[in-house]
Amino acid sequence: MLTSCNELRCPVPPVAGRFLLLCAIIAPMIRRTKIVATLGPATDDPKVLKEMIDAGLDVARINFSHGEQQDHRARIEALRAAAAECGREIGLMGDLQGPKIRVKRFKNSKASLKDGAMFFLDASLGFYDGNDKGVGVAYPTLHEDVKPGDVLLLSDGQITLKVDSIEGTRVHTTVVLGGILSDHKGINRQGGGLLAPALTDTDREYIQFAADIGMDFLAVSFVRNAGDVTEARELFGAAGGHGLIVAKIERAEAVEHIDSIIEAADVIMVARGDLGVEMGYAELTGMQKRIIRLTRTKNKIVITATQMMESMIKSPIPTRAEVSDVANAVMDGTDAVMLSAETAVGEHPVSVIEAMSEVCLGAEKFVLARGRTTHRLDDRFQKVDEAIAMAVMYTANHLAVKAIIALTESGSTTLWMSRIRSDIPIYAFTPYASTSRRVALYRGVYPVSFKIETSDAQRLYRDIFDTLLTNKLVEEGDLVIFTQGDLSGVSGSTNSMKIFSVTSPDR
Repeated sequence: MLTSCNELRCPVPPVAGRFLLLCAIIAPMIRRTKIVATLGPATDDPKVLKEMIDAGLDVARINFSHGEQQDHRARIEALRAAAAECGREIGLMGDLQGPKIRVKRFKNSKASLKDGAMFFLDASLGFYDGNDKGVGVAYPTLHEDVKPGDVLLLSDGQITLKVDSIEGTRVHTTVVLGGILSDHKGINRQGGGLLAPALTDTDREYIQFAADIGMDFLAVSFVRNAGDVTEARELFGAAGGHGLIVAKIERAEAVEHIDSIIEAADVIMVARGDLGVEMGYAELTGMQKRIIRLTRTKNKIVITATQMMESMIKSPIPTRAEVSDVANAVMDGTDAVMLSAETAVGEHPVSVIEAMSEVCLGAEKFVLARGRTTHRLDDRFQKVDEAIAMAVMYTANHLAVKAIIALTESGSTTLWMSRIRSDIPIYAFTPYASTSRRVALYRGVYPVSFKIETSDAQRLYRDIFDTLLTNKLVEEGDLVIFTQGDLSGVSGSTNSMKIFSVTSPDR
């Protein structure tokens, strides 16, 4: 169980200005799976933010679909202040809205659709003119993307319409499964096929905002193919952004191009809401497992998201089904699990993080009891630092090593290490706050702020031993593995590993 924010401050000051431990890693049992949580009205109290950090928040998500830029900026500033007070580096993710295809509004805010009734969707209908007969659509080319016989799923699949005919911009349908349809609900085509581009004009504005504010991760919604990811990366880079690109898998088309999307992205998010609607819920669990496995095989990061603990928006405890859902994602190897409305607007934003953390720890015990992984044992490596990372993990898993210390500029070495299943903590010693926030998303990797200011190797090792021993991360006599490069300040230069027995700096 994590201690309070004040207790999580580093108990020892920096030695000659060289290092400061980011202290979420002091807990006796370290949770390897990371937690992403969405900020919103329920988290605006600075006290709540600090309690969320205490409870185990690793990366904060800002959903650009809700609120204005001034709202997002205020929440980001509040998060950074709370993180600084807690002595933590919390990653920050901006989530683009994307081309969410929605109905417009009803005259009475909602309409009741009866089974078997006729209902139309029409992009040319006025914004507030919806009624029980039909509603406007905020997608001008819907009539071009559908054909008679298509099935449209509205309001996350709760309402089903079958397309009968198209007349101009009006799509005539029959209600197969009715219900209450309210303003701005989403529309999906069963099996996918709506051709809206992944990036809208609004998204382009928010990409500039994300770059200006210094987002560590930029999530692209409704990705169709690798080209969407590449376009977002180019726009983000041109705007001055340096964060990682997250491809959200929520379209059937994305599943068809999943290999190339993973190659193009840095992080994959299994966004199970719209994906479940388009693919069908019966296939969703198997698809989730496949995407997690494939992403890790390609040495990329994967997040599992959507309705993981949905009941805790109101309830103080999760359902047993939610516990199993989170645990299964952890046992499948997901790097992170994500909370959306549970923290953004829920009544228990701190409790839900505590509950998720507890479930992750329980699942990780089971995973480690199943034995070591054979991932990549037959691979040929393309880079020296990649080969070093794999050698480290093989050695660590076959020797009584208590910790791995990676002196890293970009965090790439620790990323490769984290693809190998192990219970051995990987500490990323880095001089860059941006790298610390980035590795906060990597499973089993924990950031330590550390700047090398000596060319004396023995002095360097003493400083690192002092950090480890003072914070009770290892004990004297424990074996640890170091990785580092010959060229300080050069990304991707890791070319050596060494095994040491930890000794006290006084010896």
